[in-house]
Amino acid sequence: MNANRRKRLEKVIGRLTELMAEIDAVREDEQEAYDNMPEGLQYSERGEQMSDNIDTLDMSYLDLGNVINQLQEIVEA
Repeated sequence: MNANRRKRLEKVIGRLTELMAEIDAVREDEQEAYDNMPEGLQYSERGEQMSDNIDTLDMSYLDLGNVINQLQEIVEA
């Protein structure tokens, strides 16, 4: 890979890293809101949806981390 494409990928990795941090911040906010709900509401449809959202954000965070790692391997090759 030439230096120009490598630099472009490094910029992409930087933006993805920022997005990863934003996803984590949203997940933390959603988790805090869920944790502050009365227990009875946590088992309601809304609470279950919030729990599903938290799980999806967790998976998205991990998936994005894997993408970043794969791109980093290309840059370092």
